Amino acid sequence: MGGEAGRIRGHLRRHGLHTVCEEAHCPNLGECFGKQTATFLILGSVCTRGCKFCAVSKGVPSAADPEEPGHVAGMAAELKLRHVVITSVTRDDLEDGGAEQFYKTVVAVRQALPGSSVEVLTPDFKGRLESVARVAAAEPEVYNHNLETVSRLYSEARPGADYGRSLRVLKWVADNAASIMTKSGIMVGMGETRDELEALMHDLLEARCQVLTIGQYLAPSRRHWPVARYYEPEEFSELEELGRALGFASIFAGPLVRSSYSADEVFRGIATCFDKLSTGKSLAREGRGTKVPRTVWRKS
Repeated sequence: MGGEAGRIRGHLRRHGLHTVCEEAHCPNLGECFGKQTATFLILGSVCTRGCKFCAVSKGVPSAADPEEPGHVAGMAAELKLRHVVITSVTRDDLEDGGAEQFYKTVVAVRQALPGSSVEVLTPDFKGRLESVARVAAAEPEVYNHNLETVSRLYSEARPGADYGRSLRVLKWVADNAASIMTKSGIMVGMGETRDELEALMHDLLEARCQVLTIGQYLAPSRRHWPVARYYEPEEFSELEELGRALGFASIFAGPLVRSSYSADEVFRGIATCFDKLSTGKSLAREGRGTKVPRTVWRKS
Protein backbone atom coordinates (compact mmCIF):
# COMPACT_ATOMS: atom_id res chain seq x y z
CA MET A 1 0.00 0.00 0.00
CA GLY A 2 1.70 3.20 -1.19
CA GLY A 3 1.04 6.93 -1.30
CA GLU A 4 -0.90 8.62 1.49
CA ALA A 5 -2.31 5.31 2.70
CA GLY A 6 1.16 3.84 3.09
CA ARG A 7 2.36 6.94 4.91
CA ILE A 8 -0.49 6.70 7.43
CA ARG A 9 0.16 3.00 7.99
CA GLY A 10 3.80 3.78 8.66
CA HIS A 11 2.89 6.45 11.22
CA LEU A 12 0.51 4.06 12.98
CA ARG A 13 3.22 1.42 13.31
CA ARG A 14 5.74 3.93 14.65
CA HIS A 15 3.26 5.04 17.31
CA GLY A 16 2.39 1.41 18.14
CA LEU A 17 -1.25 2.04 17.23
CA HIS A 18 -3.92 -0.12 15.61
CA THR A 19 -6.94 0.70 13.48
CA VAL A 20 -10.14 -1.29 13.18
CA CYS A 21 -9.79 -0.63 9.45
CA GLU A 22 -6.87 -3.05 9.34
CA GLU A 23 -7.84 -5.52 12.06
CA ALA A 24 -11.39 -6.06 10.74
CA HIS A 25 -10.25 -6.26 7.09
CA CYS A 26 -12.48 -3.33 6.13
CA PRO A 27 -13.05 -3.10 2.34
CA ASN A 28 -12.79 0.72 2.51
CA LEU A 29 -9.31 0.80 4.10
CA GLY A 30 -7.47 2.15 1.06
CA GLU A 31 -10.03 4.89 0.44
CA CYS A 32 -10.14 6.04 4.07
CA PHE A 33 -6.38 6.00 4.55
CA GLY A 34 -6.08 7.92 1.29
CA LYS A 35 -8.35 10.63 2.76
CA GLN A 36 -6.24 10.81 5.93
CA THR A 37 -8.97 9.24 8.05
CA ALA A 38 -8.82 6.22 10.32
CA THR A 39 -10.75 4.66 13.19
CA PHE A 40 -8.35 4.17 16.09
CA LEU A 41 -8.54 0.80 17.83
CA ILE A 42 -7.54 1.16 21.49
CA LEU A 43 -6.88 -1.44 24.19
CA GLY A 44 -4.87 -3.68 21.88
CA SER A 45 -5.85 -5.82 18.92
CA VAL A 46 -6.97 -9.02 20.71
CA CYS A 47 -10.65 -9.44 21.63
CA THR A 48 -11.98 -11.49 24.55
CA ARG A 49 -15.12 -12.56 22.67
CA GLY A 50 -15.64 -14.81 19.68
CA CYS A 51 -18.19 -13.23 17.35
CA LYS A 52 -18.31 -15.54 14.35
CA PHE A 53 -18.46 -12.78 11.75
CA CYS A 54 -15.48 -10.74 12.96
CA ALA A 55 -11.89 -10.86 11.67
CA VAL A 56 -10.33 -9.34 14.81
CA SER A 57 -8.04 -11.75 16.66
CA LYS A 58 -9.46 -13.58 19.71
CA GLY A 59 -7.57 -14.65 22.79
CA VAL A 60 -5.95 -13.28 25.92
CA PRO A 61 -5.12 -9.58 25.46
CA SER A 62 -2.21 -7.71 26.98
CA ALA A 63 -2.52 -5.07 29.67
CA ALA A 64 -3.84 -1.65 28.69
CA ASP A 65 -1.10 0.76 27.66
CA PRO A 66 -1.19 3.91 29.84
CA GLU A 67 0.59 5.86 27.07
CA GLU A 68 -1.99 4.92 24.44
CA PRO A 69 -4.34 7.93 24.89
CA GLY A 70 -1.45 10.31 24.25
CA HIS A 71 -0.27 8.34 21.24
CA VAL A 72 -3.77 8.41 19.69
CA ALA A 73 -4.08 12.15 20.32
CA GLY A 74 -0.65 12.78 18.82
CA MET A 75 -1.43 10.79 15.71
CA ALA A 76 -4.83 12.48 15.28
CA ALA A 77 -3.17 15.89 15.59
CA GLU A 78 -0.45 14.91 13.12
CA LEU A 79 -3.12 13.96 10.60
CA LYS A 80 -5.11 17.14 11.39
CA LEU A 81 -8.33 15.16 11.63
CA ARG A 82 -11.62 17.05 11.84
CA HIS A 83 -13.49 14.04 13.19
CA VAL A 84 -11.75 11.39 15.30
CA VAL A 85 -13.30 7.93 15.72
CA ILE A 86 -12.17 5.80 18.67
CA THR A 87 -13.19 2.17 19.10
CA SER A 88 -11.84 -0.89 20.91
CA VAL A 89 -11.83 -4.62 21.06
CA THR A 90 -14.12 -6.06 23.73
CA ARG A 91 -12.17 -6.32 27.00
CA ASP A 92 -14.27 -8.47 29.33
CA ASP A 93 -11.06 -9.11 31.31
CA LEU A 94 -11.05 -5.52 32.60
CA GLU A 95 -13.30 -4.55 35.51
CA ASP A 96 -14.67 -1.50 33.68
CA GLY A 97 -14.43 -3.07 30.22
CA GLY A 98 -11.93 -0.40 29.19
CA ALA A 99 -14.18 2.61 29.87
CA GLU A 100 -11.45 4.59 31.61
CA GLN A 101 -9.14 4.17 28.61
CA PHE A 102 -11.92 5.51 26.36
CA TYR A 103 -12.38 8.47 28.70
CA LYS A 104 -8.67 9.30 28.79
CA THR A 105 -8.32 8.96 25.03
CA VAL A 106 -11.23 11.29 24.29
CA VAL A 107 -9.87 13.85 26.76
CA ALA A 108 -6.38 13.62 25.22
CA VAL A 109 -7.77 14.11 21.72
CA ARG A 110 -9.78 17.10 22.93
CA GLN A 111 -6.61 18.70 24.27
CA ALA A 112 -4.65 18.02 21.09
CA LEU A 113 -7.46 18.95 18.67
CA PRO A 114 -9.87 21.31 20.46
CA GLY A 115 -11.69 22.16 17.24
CA SER A 116 -12.37 18.57 16.17
CA SER A 117 -15.35 16.34 16.91
CA VAL A 118 -14.98 12.91 18.50
CA GLU A 119 -16.97 9.72 17.97
CA VAL A 120 -16.70 6.63 20.15
CA LEU A 121 -17.72 3.15 19.07
CA THR A 122 -17.83 1.11 22.26
CA PRO A 123 -18.46 -2.50 23.27
CA ASP A 124 -21.39 -3.24 25.59
CA PHE A 125 -19.23 -3.27 28.77
CA LYS A 126 -21.26 -6.33 29.86
CA GLY A 127 -24.11 -3.96 30.55
CA ARG A 128 -22.24 -1.93 33.19
CA LEU A 129 -23.99 1.42 32.96
CA GLU A 130 -21.33 3.05 35.11
CA SER A 131 -18.85 2.27 32.33
CA VAL A 132 -21.18 3.77 29.72
CA ALA A 133 -21.51 6.84 31.96
CA ARG A 134 -17.74 7.18 32.27
CA VAL A 135 -17.30 7.26 28.49
CA ALA A 136 -20.20 9.70 28.09
CA ALA A 137 -18.62 11.98 30.72
CA ALA A 138 -15.80 12.67 28.24
CA GLU A 139 -18.45 14.31 26.03
CA PRO A 140 -17.89 12.77 22.60
CA GLU A 141 -20.14 14.26 19.94
CA VAL A 142 -21.26 10.77 18.87
CA TYR A 143 -21.78 7.61 20.93
CA ASN A 144 -21.91 4.59 18.61
CA HIS A 145 -22.70 1.06 19.70
CA ASN A 146 -23.44 -1.54 17.04
CA LEU A 147 -26.29 -4.03 17.21
CA GLU A 148 -24.59 -5.85 14.28
CA THR A 149 -27.51 -8.19 13.52
CA VAL A 150 -31.07 -9.15 14.44
CA SER A 151 -32.02 -10.62 17.80
CA ARG A 152 -32.61 -14.19 16.54
CA LEU A 153 -29.02 -14.59 15.33
CA TYR A 154 -27.32 -13.38 18.52
CA SER A 155 -26.92 -16.71 20.32
CA GLU A 156 -24.99 -18.24 17.42
CA ALA A 157 -23.34 -15.29 15.71
CA ARG A 158 -22.55 -13.19 18.80
CA PRO A 159 -21.88 -15.51 21.77
CA GLY A 160 -21.33 -13.41 24.88
CA ALA A 161 -23.36 -10.50 23.56
CA ASP A 162 -27.00 -9.70 24.30
CA TYR A 163 -29.45 -7.83 22.05
CA GLY A 164 -31.37 -6.20 24.89
CA ARG A 165 -28.15 -5.22 26.66
CA SER A 166 -26.93 -3.37 23.57
CA LEU A 167 -30.22 -1.49 23.34
CA ARG A 168 -29.87 -0.49 26.98
CA VAL A 169 -26.44 1.03 26.27
CA LEU A 170 -27.90 3.29 23.58
CA LYS A 171 -30.99 4.11 25.63
CA TRP A 172 -28.87 5.13 28.62
CA VAL A 173 -26.87 7.60 26.53
CA ALA A 174 -30.02 9.06 24.95
CA ASP A 175 -31.72 9.44 28.33
CA ASN A 176 -28.77 10.80 30.31
CA ALA A 177 -26.53 12.64 27.84
CA ALA A 178 -28.92 14.32 25.45
CA SER A 179 -26.22 16.42 23.78
CA ILE A 180 -24.52 13.27 22.46
CA MET A 181 -25.70 11.87 19.14
CA THR A 182 -26.53 8.14 19.33
CA LYS A 183 -25.68 5.81 16.49
CA SER A 184 -25.71 2.11 15.67
CA GLY A 185 -24.74 -0.13 12.79
CA ILE A 186 -25.82 -3.49 11.40
CA MET A 187 -24.86 -5.88 8.63
CA VAL A 188 -27.26 -7.64 6.30
CA GLY A 189 -26.88 -10.92 4.46
CA MET A 190 -26.37 -13.02 7.59
CA GLY A 191 -29.70 -14.84 7.38
CA GLU A 192 -32.09 -12.21 8.70
CA THR A 193 -35.54 -11.52 7.26
CA ARG A 194 -37.08 -8.21 6.17
CA ASP A 195 -39.56 -8.36 9.06
CA GLU A 196 -36.69 -8.86 11.50
CA LEU A 197 -34.88 -5.84 10.08
CA GLU A 198 -37.96 -3.69 10.50
CA ALA A 199 -38.39 -4.95 14.08
CA LEU A 200 -34.74 -4.08 14.77
CA MET A 201 -35.32 -0.54 13.49
CA HIS A 202 -38.33 -0.17 15.77
CA ASP A 203 -36.25 -1.41 18.72
CA LEU A 204 -33.47 1.10 17.98
CA LEU A 205 -35.95 3.95 17.69
CA GLU A 206 -37.59 2.94 20.95
CA ALA A 207 -34.10 3.11 22.47
CA ARG A 208 -33.90 6.64 20.97
CA CYS A 209 -31.07 5.83 18.57
CA GLN A 210 -30.78 8.63 16.01
CA VAL A 211 -28.43 7.35 13.30
CA LEU A 212 -28.25 3.92 11.66
CA THR A 213 -25.75 2.49 9.18
CA ILE A 214 -26.46 -0.68 7.17
CA GLY A 215 -23.88 -2.57 5.12
CA GLN A 216 -23.45 -5.90 3.39
CA TYR A 217 -21.88 -8.64 5.50
CA LEU A 218 -18.70 -10.01 3.91
CA ALA A 219 -17.24 -13.14 5.50
CA PRO A 220 -13.55 -12.60 6.36
CA SER A 221 -12.77 -16.25 5.61
CA ARG A 222 -14.38 -19.66 5.13
CA ARG A 223 -14.07 -20.23 8.87
CA HIS A 224 -16.37 -17.33 9.66
CA TRP A 225 -20.14 -17.00 9.58
CA PRO A 226 -21.27 -17.71 5.99
CA VAL A 227 -22.91 -15.08 3.81
CA ALA A 228 -26.57 -16.06 3.42
CA ARG A 229 -27.09 -13.75 0.45
CA TYR A 230 -25.93 -10.53 -1.17
CA TYR A 231 -28.38 -7.64 -1.20
CA GLU A 232 -29.07 -5.73 -4.41
CA PRO A 233 -28.37 -1.95 -4.47
CA GLU A 234 -32.10 -1.21 -4.70
CA GLU A 235 -32.68 -3.22 -1.51
CA PHE A 236 -30.32 -0.93 0.37
CA SER A 237 -32.26 2.05 -1.00
CA GLU A 238 -35.48 0.48 0.23
CA LEU A 239 -34.00 0.00 3.71
CA GLU A 240 -32.93 3.66 3.75
CA GLU A 241 -36.45 4.73 2.78
CA LEU A 242 -37.92 2.51 5.46
CA GLY A 243 -35.61 3.91 8.13
CA ARG A 244 -36.41 7.49 7.21
CA ALA A 245 -40.14 6.77 7.20
CA LEU A 246 -39.91 5.16 10.64
CA GLY A 247 -38.14 8.19 12.10
CA PHE A 248 -34.33 7.93 12.09
CA ALA A 249 -32.64 11.33 11.97
CA SER A 250 -30.23 9.85 9.45
CA ILE A 251 -29.70 6.45 7.87
CA PHE A 252 -26.98 5.28 5.49
CA ALA A 253 -27.25 1.95 3.65
CA GLY A 254 -25.11 0.42 0.93
CA PRO A 255 -22.98 -2.63 0.13
CA LEU A 256 -19.74 -1.13 1.49
CA VAL A 257 -21.23 1.07 4.21
CA ARG A 258 -19.61 0.38 7.57
CA SER A 259 -20.29 1.85 10.99
CA SER A 260 -17.30 4.20 10.86
CA TYR A 261 -17.12 4.70 7.08
CA SER A 262 -17.29 8.40 6.15
CA ALA A 263 -18.06 9.12 9.81
CA ASP A 264 -16.93 12.72 9.37
CA GLU A 265 -19.36 13.35 6.52
CA VAL A 266 -22.17 11.57 8.37
CA PHE A 267 -21.63 13.67 11.47
CA ARG A 268 -21.31 16.98 9.63
CA GLY A 269 -24.40 16.23 7.58
CA ILE A 270 -26.75 15.99 10.54
CA ALA A 271 -24.95 17.91 13.28
CA THR A 272 -27.10 20.98 12.74
CA CYS A 273 -29.93 19.06 14.41
CA PHE A 274 -28.13 19.36 17.72
CA ASP A 275 -28.08 22.52 19.85
CA LYS A 276 -24.64 21.59 21.11
CA LEU A 277 -22.96 22.66 17.89
CA SER A 278 -24.76 26.00 17.70
CA THR A 279 -24.52 26.93 21.37
CA GLY A 280 -21.23 25.26 22.32
CA LYS A 281 -22.98 23.70 25.29
CA SER A 282 -23.41 20.17 26.54
CA LEU A 283 -24.98 18.60 29.59
CA ALA A 284 -21.74 18.43 31.52
CA ARG A 285 -20.74 22.00 30.65
CA GLU A 286 -24.14 23.20 31.84
CA GLY A 287 -23.48 21.50 35.15
CA ARG A 288 -26.09 18.78 34.77
CA GLY A 289 -23.64 15.93 34.18
CA THR A 290 -24.74 12.32 33.79
CA LYS A 291 -26.17 9.79 36.16
CA VAL A 292 -26.88 6.06 36.22
CA PRO A 293 -30.66 5.60 35.98
CA ARG A 294 -32.66 3.31 38.23
CA THR A 295 -34.63 1.96 35.29
CA VAL A 296 -33.04 0.48 32.19
CA TRP A 297 -34.16 -0.86 28.83
CA ARG A 298 -36.31 -3.96 28.81
CA LYS A 299 -34.57 -7.31 28.57
CA SER A 300 -34.91 -9.25 25.33
